[in-house]
This record gives sequence, C-alpha cells and structure tokens, in this order.
Amino acid sequence: MVDPTVRLGVTGLSRAGKTVFITSLIHNLTKGGRLPLFSAHAGGRIASATLSPQPDDAVPRFEYETHLAALTGGGRPETRHWPDSTRHISELRVALNFESETFLGRNLGRGRLNLDIVDYPGEWLLDLSLLDLDYTQWSAKAVALSRMAARAKLADPFHAVLKTLDADAPEDETQAREAAATFTGYLRAAREERYALSALPPGRFLMPGDLEGSPALTFAPLDIAADARAKRGSLHAMMARRYEAYRNTVVRPFFRDHFARLDRQIVLVDLLQALNAGPSAVFDLETALADILSAFRPGRNSWLSRILARRVDRIVFAATKADHLHHANHDRLEVLLGHIAGRAIKQADFAGAATDVVALASVRATREATVTRGGEALDCIVGVPEKGQKVGRETYDGKTEVALFPGDLPDDPRAVLADPEHAFSAPEGISEAEWEAFRFLRFRPPLLDGAPDAILPHIRLDRALEFLLADRLA
Repeated sequence: MVDPTVRLGVTGLSRAGKTVFITSLIHNLTKGGRLPLFSAHAGGRIASATLSPQPDDAVPRFEYETHLAALTGGGRPETRHWPDSTRHISELRVALNFESETFLGRNLGRGRLNLDIVDYPGEWLLDLSLLDLDYTQWSAKAVALSRMAARAKLADPFHAVLKTLDADAPEDETQAREAAATFTGYLRAAREERYALSALPPGRFLMPGDLEGSPALTFAPLDIAADARAKRGSLHAMMARRYEAYRNTVVRPFFRDHFARLDRQIVLVDLLQALNAGPSAVFDLETALADILSAFRPGRNSWLSRILARRVDRIVFAATKADHLHHANHDRLEVLLGHIAGRAIKQADFAGAATDVVALASVRATREATVTRGGEALDCIVGVPEKGQKVGRETYDGKTEVALFPGDLPDDPRAVLADPEHAFSAPEGISEAEWEAFRFLRFRPPLLDGAPDAILPHIRLDRALEFLLADRLA
C-alpha cells in the first residue's frame, strides 16, 4: 500500500524567509516543539516525524542540517547567523506517523503521511506572465515599467545603454551582454532593502544559478513598439530568439516538472520591509502577489491549465518577521496583509482554493519588555542586532541586546494603504534619521538555552501548519 503524500510548496519573494521557515518547520516537527495550535501535534496523535529519502533524485536536497547549524551556531552559539537565501529549487521529505482522530481510523492502525516540502523562489512564479507575451510585447511593458517614478533613477544605467542600441542593426554579442548586465543591475537595485520592489521578472536574472552567462539569460528589452517586427539577423531578432529560449528552457520546465505537482502552498511575504520602503514598494508588492496567484487560477485555455494534473487546494499567505512587532500588532499585521493581498486571495478563491492569512515568525529573534520613557510605558521588543548595524552614532557589536519601540500599526488597514510611508510614526525624542535606522535594524537569531533538546522558538508557525495539514492528519 502506498502512503499518501502532500506536496507543500514554500515560496515568497526575496528575503521573505523561506529557508528559515522550512528549517524551523522541520525542526519543530521532528524535535517535538511547542505547537499548541497544530491539533494533531497538541493532541499527541503524531507518534513521530522523521526525515525520509526524497522521491525526486534529480532535485537538490534542502540542506536542513546546514541551515539549522547556521541558525544555532552548530555548537558554537557565538557564530549563529541567518542562513543563505533560496537560490534554486530544493526538496525534503518528512514522514509523519500519526493516529487518526476518528474511531474507525484508530482501529485501522497508525497512519503515515509523507510531507514533501518543495522550496522555490517566488520570483519564478512571476515568469508565468512571460508566457502570454511575445518579445516585443514584453519589451514595451518592461521599458515602460522601468521609466515609472519609483524605478527610473535605479534604471538610469540601463536607460543610458538603451539609447545607444539600434534594434534593426546587425546582432552584436557585446551589445547584448552590456544590455543584459545593466538591465539585471537595475532589477537587483530595485530589489534592495531601501526600495523593496517586488514585480521584477524575469526571475532567473536575479537568481541565475547554473544558467549564469548562458545565452538564455543574455537578453534585455529594447525600446521598441509592442507591434514591432524583427528583421532577420538584427539585434531585435537576436534578443527575441533568446527570450524564446528563456521561456522554453527555463519557464515552461519549472511549471511542468515542479509547480504542476503541488497540493498545498504557503506564500511568505515580508510586508514590514515593504512598509518601511514606502508606498511604491507596497503597491508593487500587491501587483506581485496578484501575479503570483495568477499561477493558481490559470485560464481555461492557458498552457498551464493543460498541464495541471491537480490544483493547489489550500493556500496560506504569511506575513513574516512578526517578532519585529509587539504581539498587540500581530492581528493588525494579518488584517493588513489580507487587504493588500485581497485581490489575489479572491482570485485564488475563484479557483476553488481555501485561503488563510497569518502573521508569523518562523524563528523568533526577539522577546518583549516594557520600557518607561518620559514617564510613558512603551511596549518594546528586545533583541541582539547583527554586528555592524548602526543607529545614529552607535555601531552594534553583535553581542549586546537593545530594546526597541517598533511602533504601532493603525487598527484600520485602510489608513496604512492610504499613507504607507507613515505606517509607523517615530516616538517623541527620536529623530527621523534614527527612526529610519531602527526600522531597518536586523536582529541575530536567538541564543538558545544550551540544552541539547532546545527548540527554535516561533510565533504562529503552528497556526499555519494547522490550516495546511490538519485535514490530512484526521
């Protein structure tokens, strides 16, 4: 008898915390972490959770042990740090042996569920839109987007090169490489923390992997009309040919071989980063989420709908890094993400998928405290900033704890969406420059208590697990 399997896709845009989420999920499941909201675990029905050989030998294994050692220091806690970000697809299987909650199920003996966790960059989902656009259409759209106010300055080097290119001139490898390099540079700049833009396809330009330097990644948009025709042997024809190679050798295989096999999905969102970066980042995030979710509701006659043997039936949107806020704001963060992702969630509902929104911290890097300032009690978070982080004249050493008042989100999410730049207001006595530095402060992973059975702390990880897996463990 074949054991049932759930393939859980874990995705999100850069720096949303995919690697940390998966590492903490596996650690808490296999080591018996505190998961009171995960009913099968809280009820004592999960007898064991163990790592098991993955079914796909051609897919890289998720390096759980390496990432766990990074988070904990691997016996040297002073070296603990956040693991490297997801740069390619990977996979890991956790075998869950459990007892059914039904009388009949218990009489049939213990069940087993294989949880196949598939880690992939959310930027790859944004490439789905490329399948609906030929090269000239994509070029016109990409160039117009690069000229928008929030992006124009970041794209200046690319625009300078663009002015020198003649689409009808003979194809030229040097020109193609220069255009691709400056276009990629613009995408990378837009992704930086201070700007935090999200809608940045093609996804592999930011995460090329073993395709770096290949012709399939050596193209860029040209300043041409959406209905322009390419002359044979021209630079336009060269770019169009490589764009088609990207669609056929990169985009389609990912959706065919990996995405089409998923059952459940969690989409991680660094909403706090977007809020800190300002209105353009928030609106760009909404666009990116809508584009991502379009993959879960393909049109009836689309290429993707023809290859989907099954549909994702449960999707969680998770606002990560909730530990950067006091717990009084966690529900507000959830409501805010629900509003920002509202259009995308409606699209997913239309496809028959059940959805949920949660604010979580895969690994809790802070604790809470109350600090009195000017006679006023402030709800603060306390953590250890990464070495080299600066606020005003102070540079942190990576060892010293600091107490930070993170600010409060408004009760009404519409107030944030109307003015994202002022979602958090600076407390009295702190300059705007210092407040901005505080908002971008990065904390180190938590120092565990040193016991051999110490578990990575989290916030609401169990709530996400309950929505994604509870019905399959009943």
